[in-house]
Amino acid sequence: MSARLKQMKTYMAKKEEVVPRWYVVDAEGKILGRMATKIAMILMGKHRPTYTPHVDTGDFVIVVNAEKVRVTGRKLDHKVHKRYSGYPGGLKQVPLRKVMEKKPTEIIRQAVKRMLPKTKLGRKMFTKLKVHAGPDHPHEAQVPEVLEL
Repeated sequence: MSARLKQMKTYMAKKEEVVPRWYVVDAEGKILGRMATKIAMILMGKHRPTYTPHVDTGDFVIVVNAEKVRVTGRKLDHKVHKRYSGYPGGLKQVPLRKVMEKKPTEIIRQAVKRMLPKTKLGRKMFTKLKVHAGPDHPHEAQVPEVLEL
């Protein structure tokens, strides 16, 4: 009986076969968390039918207008971003509102980074995220596609 059964093969993507694409996401008016999850999925490559967990099959994502991203509820005043220098007393806690005023790109970068795997592969995926505060970006040579989230 087993000789007549046909075995199915599972496709595994190879690093050399993956051709990454470039996408532009306009963050104006988008909700931070919902946008970050979709960007993380694209960076990991889970939107492709050839997704392989141990191979970087993701694409590049350029985020523009990061300063105009929306945060729901009272998170601007209640959410606190923490930085730790590694020394005693080196913990800095800054409200989200102040971080948005000073470095609006860091909010999106941190949100996406925390949704990626905490491995070497996750760090490599994170390097494919480019965030810009304004509407302009220097990646026109890659001919990025506009991605509506």
